[in-house]
Amino acid sequence: MKVAVFSAKPYDQTFLAAANTQYGNELHFFESHLTSQTTALAAGFLAVCIFINDALDAEALATLAQQGTRLIALRSAGFNHVDVAAAERLGLTVVRVPAYSPHAIAEHTVALILTLNRKIHRAYARVREGNFALDGLLGFDLYGRTVGIVGTGKIGAIVAQIMHGFGCQILAYDRVPNPTCEAIAVEYVSLADLLVASDIVTLHAPLTPETHHLINADAIARLKPGAMLINTSRGALVDTQAIINGLKSGQIGYLGLDVYEQEADLFFEDLSNTVIQDDLFQRLLTFPNVIITGHQAFFTETALKNIAETTLANLTDFEQSRPCVNRVTLPNNPT
Repeated sequence: MKVAVFSAKPYDQTFLAAANTQYGNELHFFESHLTSQTTALAAGFLAVCIFINDALDAEALATLAQQGTRLIALRSAGFNHVDVAAAERLGLTVVRVPAYSPHAIAEHTVALILTLNRKIHRAYARVREGNFALDGLLGFDLYGRTVGIVGTGKIGAIVAQIMHGFGCQILAYDRVPNPTCEAIAVEYVSLADLLVASDIVTLHAPLTPETHHLINADAIARLKPGAMLINTSRGALVDTQAIINGLKSGQIGYLGLDVYEQEADLFFEDLSNTVIQDDLFQRLLTFPNVIITGHQAFFTETALKNIAETTLANLTDFEQSRPCVNRVTLPNNPT
């Protein structure tokens, strides 16, 4: 099958090409994002393969359908960047990679927690300059602290297991409790109660209209003063201006982000010689108690291999008219 692969970095090409040796698809790689402005690049391709910063709204999908595209293959678990309802109306099939390595993201979450707490990023910079003073590097024991996990799917459940291993008390908020979490005595509470009681709050919920800006000014006001907030899920779960205000007031004592709500214009690119125009992002970088990584939580060999293999399997299922277990559908139209 002829496939247009967008947002294709060298590492994407390497892993997809390796996985494709057993499938034999005709893969064409484009570094540019797929949006309503770049759909012409996909003309003549039965399938397009996209990543999280590609944006397929109704207009883009209509153009793709007119050009002959029939399959939208996502290299991600989240699908908030695709208008699934419009795709269904147009007869387009959308498939995703529901689980590529929840351990990768969970482990990166814990890495952010540890780095912020023990100020490892600041200590590293000091030692390289010959400064071995400990002033300003004071941390706290994780043992006995309360960690609040918002969203206990595969990733959130693994974070719970890791933090339980540190001896933390775990609170969780989710519509449906996860038996894996209940087995290690995770206590499910309301979001309000979780925010009030937690020393560390970490977000692992999908981005939906209901979770957009889940962490807003009201939520931040409920936090323990000086609490740690971690987001490795989707940037728009938090209101950026609200968290800046929370950092300034001291209500947020530590902030770790691997995602950012306006990241499409920033992440996955080398902008080291560019003046970044996003004032909110630049303001975040001025705080000494903030760590931002460029959406790299997923970035392990295991994850990239699994993404590539599942993506190629999804393409083959579609090409051979087999039911695809990874098809994305609306709640009232199950696979």
